[in-house]
This record gives sequence, C-alpha cells and structure tokens, in this order.
Amino acid sequence: MLIQFNFKNFRSFRDDVSLDMTATKIAEHPNHVVDCGGDKLLSVAAIYGANASGKSNVYAAFSFMKEYVSDSFYYGGNSTRKNGEIPQASPYLFNCESRNEPSEFEVFYVDDSDEKERTYQYGFVIQGTEILEEWLYTKARTARTKYRTIFYRKKGEELEADGLPKKAVENLKEALMKETLIVSLGAKLNIGKLTAVYDWFANCETAHLAALGEEFSRAADLPVGFVTDRSVQENVLQFISSFDESIVDFEVEEIKKSDEGLLGKAYVIHTIHKLPDGNGLQSILLGNESSGTRKMLALYKPLKYVLEHGSVLFIDELNDGLHPLLVRNIILTFLTPEINVNHAQLILTSHDVWQFSNELLRRDELWVTDKDRDGVSTLYSVADFKDEEGKKIRRNEALAKNYLVGSYGGIPALKPLTMMGRGDSYGG
Repeated sequence: MLIQFNFKNFRSFRDDVSLDMTATKIAEHPNHVVDCGGDKLLSVAAIYGANASGKSNVYAAFSFMKEYVSDSFYYGGNSTRKNGEIPQASPYLFNCESRNEPSEFEVFYVDDSDEKERTYQYGFVIQGTEILEEWLYTKARTARTKYRTIFYRKKGEELEADGLPKKAVENLKEALMKETLIVSLGAKLNIGKLTAVYDWFANCETAHLAALGEEFSRAADLPVGFVTDRSVQENVLQFISSFDESIVDFEVEEIKKSDEGLLGKAYVIHTIHKLPDGNGLQSILLGNESSGTRKMLALYKPLKYVLEHGSVLFIDELNDGLHPLLVRNIILTFLTPEINVNHAQLILTSHDVWQFSNELLRRDELWVTDKDRDGVSTLYSVADFKDEEGKKIRRNEALAKNYLVGSYGGIPALKPLTMMGRGDSYGG
C-alpha cells in the first residue's frame, strides 16, 4: 500500500508536496483504516479544487514517476524511447530560480505480499532528462533499526550499493546511463531487490477519465481473454449490470488485417440490449453508446487489476461523464473490505461535491488544491486545514456546503459574465 507520495518543483507545484495516505487520529469511519506494515493507512484519497488549481498536476506527477520508472531502461546513449521522445519533468516556470532547478519524486509504500511487510522509500531527482540523484531504502516491519540503504546514487559521486550483490553492482555501473533509473535498469538485469520496486510501479494504474473510453475497441484496451473467453465477457456483463441492466451481451468482430493502416489485431464491439417490452434484442455499436457507458467499460480493466493486485489506481476527473451515484459506488468498492480484500487504493480528482461528505469519507481522505497569486499550487488535507482563527474543521461540519462557499479554499474566484451581453462580438 502507498504510504506517501512526495514531489517538488513540478508544473504548478513549486514547493514540497506530500499526499499522505496515513490515517490521522480522528474518530470517523474507523473501518476505513487498514493496518499494514505497522502503519494505519487509508484506501481512498479524493482531491478537490478549482479549475487550474493543480489537481491534475498531482495526477500528472504520479503518472510521470510511474512512466519514468517503467520505461527509463529504454533511454540513454544511442537508444530511443519505444514511443517517441524521452519525457521531461516540467518545473515551475514562473520563477527564475525554480525554472532552472530539478524536480523531485518520492514514494513510501508497504509491500504486504512480503511476509515481513517490508516498507520501501524510493525516489529520484531529475533535471531535463538527466538523473541527478536516486535512492532506495527499506526496512521490515519487525526491524528495530531504521531504514537500510539498498543504493544511493548522486551525479559526480561513486554509487553506494551495499544492499546489492557485487556482480549486480558491476553490471549496473557498466550499463547505467545518465537518463536511466537504476530501478528500471535493475529490473531489466533481473536484480531481485530492484525488480520488486519496478513491479510495484508497474502494478499501479493511472487513468484520465475525460479521455478514457473513446478507444475501448482496441485490443490493448480489452480485458484479457475478452475476445475468446466467455467467462470474461460474463464477468464484464455483471460489472455493467451494476449501472445498466439493459445490456445483456456482447458481439465481437475482428477487423481484417487487410484494412488499410491497421496495426495488429483490432475489434469492433457491439453491445446487445434487451428491448423494453422484453420481446427481442437490439445490437448497438459500442461507439454509439453513451460516453459514460464507454468510460465505465474502459474502467473495468484497471479497476479489476488493482483490486486483484492490491495496488494503486489514480484517476483524474473521476466525475467526468459519470453520475454522482456511480462515482460513489466506485469509491465504496475500495472502502468495502469484503470486496477490497487485497487493500487496493483509489486516488482521484473530482469536482463532484456529492462525495465531499463526512457521511462517505473521513476528513483525512479529502484533499484540496489551491493556487496563490503567484500561480503556486498547494495540496492539503481537510483534516489538517485551519481557518483564520487557527481552528481545525470539526467532524460534524457540512463539508460540501462550506467547501462551496470557500471556507476551505480551492474554489474559483468568479465574476459575472457581463461581456456576454454587450453584443459587440457579432455586431448585435
């Protein structure tokens, strides 16, 4: 489980940022707290804020870290990235100092699949495409000592790697490029301690809901076995029935390879609906289904994966195109121990204030992004927020109402659209 995600100098966030999944000592919803690796952790974090306040940049920071860990063994030297240019972390640009400073990314997490419930601290510092620092520390839950260094790397200094086999260190030194992360390269070289960290990131899923669902018909986006395994289709149908009982079946048609411009296998999917009078069926091209239905179908694969693997799902704009009750149902899936048996975690950004509620979530599961006059974003938990008098938010406050009137920050400063009635744009 993720304990903490930290980053600095990335997009609108100039200063240190910490998304902490550790439960605070508040009384509400005690069943939301999971004991893992000696830590009391939460399964959900919901991030709110005005447009352009930085919500999506928290998502982008986590996505960047995941992608760089996953792919950086393709980078460096004369090699090229498998899909275009090497990604670069974008620093905060509205300050002469920060725009020339590196960006930092770090996670603390517990591997509870390990009998010792080992805790990892992993991070790196990057400027442009060059790794300036990288570190990995770990400790077992039963360990009395502090974190043990697996490796520490810093530009211009000798690699410290007492926690790795001597031969593995030699191989790393020989193959390591300035653009490549040791964890990523180490997984490619089958170094066990590094593969474990690489796999943790690989098991995390990210999804930008506003863009999700348009390409569900591609083979890469289909659930494993969907085309040939009837039991997989039945499972997807059961998932669909939680929000639309009219869809009773699928029809899958492979597009022939002779079609111009086709790369690999692709499929056309039809949904089969029962008619309202119950006397017959109607086939509809999936592309003609509602945006919400397509998005839910596209969410099936990452949802199922993280729930099975006990990993992290980070969704940007979860409210986009989905009914508030459907969003609530997704959140409840992660909050229900009988369903979420492997302690998967959901991190989401949203404008859906229906979920900004102490009836559904704890105050430490609700987060807000805000941006100051210098364009610098901040991220803070509702549980940690203090008003002008230094008072914290009470448990019984009307959270959604107070959020909308600006009591907690993170809302847009709006003005009347007076220019819309002038008639000067179209000569009226």
